[in-house]
Amino acid sequence: MPLVVDAWRLASQVLPAVRRELDRWRDRAGAIPDPALRGQALASIDHKRFHCEGGSVFALLAPPDRRRAVMRWIVAFQTISDYLDNLCDRAAAAPRRQLRAWHQAMLDALVGPEAAGCRSRWGIDDGGYLADLVRTCLAEARQLPGYERVLPELWRLTSLYVDLQVLKHGPPGERVELLQGWHRRRAERAPGLRWNEFAAAAGSTLGIFALIALAAARRPQPEEIDRLREAYFPWVCALHILLDYWIDQEEDRLGGDLNFTASYPSQRATRGRLQALLRAALAAVAALPHAGRHRAIVHGLPALYLADGKARQPPLARQARLLVRAGGWRTRLLHAGCRLRRRRDPVDGRLQALPVGKDGP
Repeated sequence: MPLVVDAWRLASQVLPAVRRELDRWRDRAGAIPDPALRGQALASIDHKRFHCEGGSVFALLAPPDRRRAVMRWIVAFQTISDYLDNLCDRAAAAPRRQLRAWHQAMLDALVGPEAAGCRSRWGIDDGGYLADLVRTCLAEARQLPGYERVLPELWRLTSLYVDLQVLKHGPPGERVELLQGWHRRRAERAPGLRWNEFAAAAGSTLGIFALIALAAARRPQPEEIDRLREAYFPWVCALHILLDYWIDQEEDRLGGDLNFTASYPSQRATRGRLQALLRAALAAVAALPHAGRHRAIVHGLPALYLADGKARQPPLARQARLLVRAGGWRTRLLHAGCRLRRRRDPVDGRLQALPVGKDGP
């Protein structure tokens, strides 16, 4: 019953508010003077709005009077991510310093600065669009009583995300070696994960959103923050992004893009590893407050991604069915709902559900 109630609240209350917020940002993006930047900003909203819609599920973890602040923060932060991701994908062989300067906006969205010096700081002359997104994050964060307490972990997770984007969008011949070296230096933060799994975990915004939701209720204790972060990063986050990469294998192969599931020896081996991560993620969230909602998020990940039509085609179809079955009745139920919604409300070939965060929750 709680799963059904939350689904109703998400569909009837949260998602309509998210869509209104995205429409507002789309109008703002349409006023960007530079036509190339305007096109990328509009495309990031038109084709990736399901990231924000999916991230908004974390608003259900907040008290009703602060759900709007959580939702607006998530939409603004994810829109920054999606916008920068589009810029990175279109900037062939951009130097690392430029990639890092762009992504500094995500760190500034956590702590400042105010918009006065942002344009030169980031090197993006978009008429203040990115600065407005940053300002919104800072304004909504002031509505969350526990924000200052979760800020150190928000900074750590966002810094890992920024590092990943800088390394992943570097010269193609250097990416894997750079990411492997990065993993060796940071392996203590995710014991038991391989380099590709660590990189995937760093590329998810789910841990960031979970911390924002925690900050909305009250001032959490350090041990609560640590438990939440340790559950999401690396387990839930790694599962999230590896599922996204798994169904995108053919696209990435044709586009010459790095795919974090390509290092597994077979589709069966990939499914086995995803199944292990699913078990680890469910075990990790079981001890959290609102464990039922966190479990629903974890079960929803394979339900969502494996409802995509790409997961129903060879060579993934059989392994995808086995992974859904391994998730138990909750995954199967959510998977059926995701398939139904995908048929009724497709957007760019994907469901509007949980955020992606790959190359950009």
